[in-house]
Amino acid sequence: MDSACNNHQRFVRAAIQGKLVFPAYEQDQLVKLQQFRQMDWGFLVDLWTSYNRFLAHVLTCIPAGAAKISCKIGKNKPATLGFIAQDYVEHLKHHLGQILEGSS
Repeated sequence: MDSACNNHQRFVRAAIQGKLVFPAYEQDQLVKLQQFRQMDWGFLVDLWTSYNRFLAHVLTCIPAGAAKISCKIGKNKPATLGFIAQDYVEHLKHHLGQILEGSS
């Protein structure tokens, strides 16, 4: 969920501002703080699914030319918004595999 939230902000802020300078996020600390392990698995999967369906919609609303917008995230070298969006889709595939493993 933290990745979806962070990427949502990255997508819309880059598209609106025409560039992006965004902090990295502390994945381990966010997971610990939000206590995902104590939450109902079905609720988390439903929330994750709904949020990512919304992000798919958001990405269809962003103008095609925005794919070239330069984004600087944390200490990483700059990347285009298009690359960040594609990388996020690959990240989703990884999590989908985890969800499917957990349901068997």
